[in-house]
Amino acid sequence: MSKDDASIAGGPPADTVILVHGLWTPALVCTPHGRWLRRRGHQVRYFAYPSVRATLSENAQALRGFVATTGAARIDFVGHSLGGLIILEMLAGPADPRFRRAVLLGTPCLDSHCARRLAGVPGMTTILGRSIIEWLSRAQATGIRAPSGIEVGVVAGTRSVGLGRVVPGLPRPNDGVVALAETRLPGAKDSVALPVAHSAMLVSRRCAAEIASFLETGRFTDERPG
Repeated sequence: MSKDDASIAGGPPADTVILVHGLWTPALVCTPHGRWLRRRGHQVRYFAYPSVRATLSENAQALRGFVATTGAARIDFVGHSLGGLIILEMLAGPADPRFRRAVLLGTPCLDSHCARRLAGVPGMTTILGRSIIEWLSRAQATGIRAPSGIEVGVVAGTRSVGLGRVVPGLPRPNDGVVALAETRLPGAKDSVALPVAHSAMLVSRRCAAEIASFLETGRFTDERPG
Protein backbone atom coordinates (compact mmCIF):
# COMPACT_ATOMS: atom_id res chain seq x y z
CA MET A 1 0.00 0.00 0.00
CA SER A 2 1.39 3.41 -0.98
CA LYS A 3 1.68 6.32 1.42
CA ASP A 4 -1.14 8.06 -0.48
CA ASP A 5 -3.38 4.98 -0.21
CA ALA A 6 -2.59 4.67 3.49
CA SER A 7 -3.66 8.27 4.07
CA ILE A 8 -7.20 7.47 2.88
CA ALA A 9 -7.62 4.03 4.41
CA GLY A 10 -9.63 3.42 7.57
CA GLY A 11 -11.52 6.03 9.59
CA PRO A 12 -15.02 6.32 10.98
CA PRO A 13 -17.96 6.02 8.55
CA ALA A 14 -20.54 8.65 7.70
CA ASP A 15 -24.08 7.56 6.86
CA THR A 16 -24.22 8.72 3.24
CA VAL A 17 -22.09 11.04 1.11
CA ILE A 18 -23.71 12.50 -2.01
CA LEU A 19 -21.24 13.41 -4.76
CA VAL A 20 -22.18 16.07 -7.32
CA HIS A 21 -20.26 16.52 -10.58
CA GLY A 22 -19.51 19.78 -12.36
CA LEU A 23 -20.18 21.41 -15.73
CA TRP A 24 -20.00 19.34 -18.95
CA THR A 25 -19.23 16.12 -17.10
CA PRO A 26 -21.20 13.00 -16.12
CA ALA A 27 -21.59 11.66 -12.60
CA LEU A 28 -19.01 9.03 -13.57
CA VAL A 29 -16.18 11.54 -12.97
CA CYS A 30 -16.87 11.35 -9.22
CA THR A 31 -16.27 7.60 -9.01
CA PRO A 32 -12.61 7.82 -7.88
CA HIS A 33 -13.63 9.83 -4.81
CA GLY A 34 -16.62 7.57 -4.31
CA ARG A 35 -14.35 4.54 -4.33
CA TRP A 36 -11.92 6.11 -1.86
CA LEU A 37 -14.75 7.15 0.47
CA ARG A 38 -16.17 3.62 0.40
CA ARG A 39 -12.76 2.30 1.46
CA ARG A 40 -13.14 4.40 4.59
CA GLY A 41 -16.57 2.95 5.29
CA HIS A 42 -18.75 5.72 3.88
CA GLN A 43 -21.94 4.99 1.97
CA VAL A 44 -21.91 6.86 -1.36
CA ARG A 45 -24.50 8.09 -3.86
CA TYR A 46 -23.97 10.00 -7.10
CA PHE A 47 -26.29 12.81 -8.20
CA ALA A 48 -26.50 13.29 -11.98
CA TYR A 49 -28.08 16.38 -13.49
CA PRO A 50 -28.25 18.28 -16.83
CA SER A 51 -25.53 20.87 -16.25
CA VAL A 52 -26.28 22.78 -19.47
CA ARG A 53 -30.02 22.39 -20.12
CA ALA A 54 -31.40 23.09 -16.63
CA THR A 55 -31.08 26.22 -14.50
CA LEU A 56 -29.26 26.36 -11.19
CA SER A 57 -32.60 26.55 -9.37
CA GLU A 58 -33.98 23.55 -11.24
CA ASN A 59 -30.90 21.46 -10.55
CA ALA A 60 -30.91 22.44 -6.87
CA GLN A 61 -34.55 21.38 -6.64
CA ALA A 62 -33.70 18.09 -8.33
CA LEU A 63 -30.91 17.57 -5.80
CA ARG A 64 -33.39 18.15 -2.97
CA GLY A 65 -35.65 15.52 -4.49
CA PHE A 66 -32.69 13.15 -4.74
CA VAL A 67 -31.87 13.77 -1.09
CA ALA A 68 -35.46 12.92 -0.19
CA THR A 69 -34.87 9.42 -1.59
CA THR A 70 -31.75 8.99 0.55
CA GLY A 71 -32.61 6.97 3.63
CA ALA A 72 -29.81 8.02 5.94
CA ALA A 73 -29.67 9.49 9.42
CA ARG A 74 -26.88 11.86 8.35
CA ILE A 75 -26.01 13.20 4.92
CA ASP A 76 -22.78 14.81 3.71
CA PHE A 77 -22.05 16.38 0.32
CA VAL A 78 -19.05 16.70 -2.00
CA GLY A 79 -19.37 18.94 -5.05
CA HIS A 80 -16.88 19.74 -7.80
CA SER A 81 -17.03 23.21 -9.40
CA LEU A 82 -20.63 23.85 -10.55
CA GLY A 83 -21.67 20.89 -8.40
CA GLY A 84 -20.66 22.90 -5.35
CA LEU A 85 -22.84 25.81 -6.46
CA ILE A 86 -25.80 23.47 -6.82
CA ILE A 87 -25.18 22.14 -3.31
CA LEU A 88 -25.05 25.68 -1.91
CA GLU A 89 -28.23 26.63 -3.79
CA MET A 90 -30.01 23.58 -2.39
CA LEU A 91 -28.76 24.27 1.14
CA ALA A 92 -30.13 27.83 0.94
CA GLY A 93 -33.61 26.28 0.96
CA PRO A 94 -35.45 24.57 3.82
CA ALA A 95 -33.15 23.02 6.42
CA ASP A 96 -32.87 19.27 6.86
CA PRO A 97 -31.61 18.03 10.26
CA ARG A 98 -29.80 15.17 8.52
CA PHE A 99 -27.36 17.52 6.75
CA ARG A 100 -23.95 17.56 8.43
CA ARG A 101 -20.99 18.61 6.29
CA ALA A 102 -20.18 19.63 2.71
CA VAL A 103 -16.88 19.86 0.83
CA LEU A 104 -16.58 22.13 -2.22
CA LEU A 105 -13.83 21.33 -4.75
CA GLY A 106 -12.76 24.20 -6.99
CA THR A 107 -16.15 25.88 -6.65
CA PRO A 108 -16.24 29.56 -7.72
CA CYS A 109 -18.26 30.67 -4.71
CA LEU A 110 -17.75 34.42 -5.19
CA ASP A 111 -17.54 34.77 -8.98
CA SER A 112 -15.94 33.30 -12.11
CA HIS A 113 -13.66 35.40 -14.29
CA CYS A 114 -13.50 32.62 -16.91
CA ALA A 115 -17.27 32.17 -17.10
CA ARG A 116 -17.88 35.93 -17.40
CA ARG A 117 -15.30 36.33 -20.16
CA LEU A 118 -16.68 33.34 -22.07
CA ALA A 119 -20.27 34.52 -21.63
CA GLY A 120 -19.31 37.64 -23.58
CA VAL A 121 -18.33 35.58 -26.63
CA PRO A 122 -21.16 35.13 -29.17
CA GLY A 123 -22.74 31.68 -28.85
CA MET A 124 -20.96 30.79 -25.62
CA THR A 125 -23.94 31.35 -23.33
CA THR A 126 -25.59 28.29 -24.88
CA ILE A 127 -22.45 26.23 -24.33
CA LEU A 128 -21.96 27.44 -20.76
CA GLY A 129 -25.53 26.46 -20.03
CA ARG A 130 -28.48 27.78 -18.08
CA SER A 131 -27.11 26.94 -14.62
CA ILE A 132 -23.97 29.02 -15.06
CA ILE A 133 -25.83 31.89 -16.71
CA GLU A 134 -28.41 32.02 -13.90
CA TRP A 135 -25.66 32.01 -11.30
CA LEU A 136 -23.67 34.75 -13.08
CA SER A 137 -26.79 36.92 -13.23
CA ARG A 138 -26.93 37.17 -9.45
CA ALA A 139 -23.55 36.08 -8.03
CA GLN A 140 -22.16 39.56 -7.47
CA ALA A 141 -25.50 41.22 -6.71
CA THR A 142 -26.70 38.91 -3.92
CA GLY A 143 -23.42 37.70 -2.44
CA ILE A 144 -23.07 34.26 -0.93
CA ARG A 145 -22.31 32.84 2.50
CA ALA A 146 -22.00 29.36 3.92
CA PRO A 147 -25.48 28.18 4.93
CA SER A 148 -26.32 27.77 8.59
CA GLY A 149 -26.84 24.35 10.11
CA ILE A 150 -24.11 22.62 8.09
CA GLU A 151 -20.30 22.81 8.15
CA VAL A 152 -18.70 23.71 4.82
CA GLY A 153 -15.09 23.13 3.82
CA VAL A 154 -13.48 24.60 0.70
CA VAL A 155 -10.71 22.94 -1.32
CA ALA A 156 -8.99 25.17 -3.89
CA GLY A 157 -6.31 24.38 -6.45
CA THR A 158 -3.24 26.44 -7.30
CA ARG A 159 -1.84 24.59 -10.34
CA SER A 160 -2.64 26.77 -13.34
CA VAL A 161 -3.39 24.17 -16.01
CA GLY A 162 -6.58 24.37 -18.05
CA LEU A 163 -9.04 26.77 -19.64
CA GLY A 164 -7.56 29.80 -17.91
CA ARG A 165 -4.50 29.64 -20.15
CA VAL A 166 -6.60 30.84 -23.08
CA VAL A 167 -8.85 33.22 -21.12
CA PRO A 168 -6.93 36.46 -20.50
CA GLY A 169 -6.77 38.06 -17.10
CA LEU A 170 -7.54 35.12 -14.81
CA PRO A 171 -6.14 36.20 -11.41
CA ARG A 172 -3.34 34.16 -9.87
CA PRO A 173 -3.04 31.87 -8.11
CA ASN A 174 -5.63 29.71 -9.85
CA ASP A 175 -6.35 26.08 -10.71
CA GLY A 176 -6.45 26.75 -14.44
CA VAL A 177 -10.18 27.59 -14.37
CA VAL A 178 -11.05 29.16 -11.01
CA ALA A 179 -8.96 31.74 -9.14
CA LEU A 180 -8.12 31.02 -5.53
CA ALA A 181 -9.82 34.26 -4.49
CA GLU A 182 -13.04 33.13 -6.25
CA THR A 183 -13.29 30.03 -4.06
CA ARG A 184 -13.51 32.02 -0.81
CA LEU A 185 -16.79 31.37 0.99
CA PRO A 186 -17.63 33.65 3.91
CA GLY A 187 -18.73 31.55 6.86
CA ALA A 188 -16.94 28.38 5.71
CA LYS A 189 -15.53 26.39 8.61
CA ASP A 190 -12.20 25.58 6.96
CA SER A 191 -10.35 25.87 3.66
CA VAL A 192 -7.21 24.44 2.09
CA ALA A 193 -5.27 25.21 -1.10
CA LEU A 194 -3.54 22.30 -2.84
CA PRO A 195 -1.10 22.25 -5.78
CA VAL A 196 -3.60 20.60 -8.14
CA ALA A 197 -5.42 21.71 -11.28
CA HIS A 198 -9.20 22.07 -11.57
CA SER A 199 -9.99 18.76 -13.27
CA ALA A 200 -7.17 16.91 -11.48
CA MET A 201 -9.07 17.38 -8.20
CA LEU A 202 -11.33 14.56 -9.37
CA VAL A 203 -8.49 12.02 -9.33
CA SER A 204 -6.22 13.48 -6.65
CA ARG A 205 -5.51 11.24 -3.65
CA ARG A 206 -4.44 14.33 -1.72
CA CYS A 207 -7.88 15.81 -2.35
CA ALA A 208 -9.40 12.50 -1.29
CA ALA A 209 -7.52 12.62 2.00
CA GLU A 210 -8.65 16.21 2.63
CA ILE A 211 -12.27 15.36 1.79
CA ALA A 212 -12.22 12.43 4.21
CA SER A 213 -10.58 14.53 6.92
CA PHE A 214 -13.21 17.25 6.73
CA LEU A 215 -16.16 14.88 6.52
CA GLU A 216 -14.93 12.92 9.53
CA THR A 217 -13.53 15.70 11.75
CA GLY A 218 -14.86 19.02 10.46
CA ARG A 219 -11.30 20.15 9.65
CA PHE A 220 -8.80 19.62 6.89
CA THR A 221 -5.51 17.94 7.74
CA ASP A 222 -2.67 19.76 9.45
CA GLU A 223 -0.32 18.76 6.63
CA ARG A 224 -0.86 21.91 4.56
CA PRO A 225 1.37 22.62 1.57
CA GLY A 226 4.10 25.12 2.31
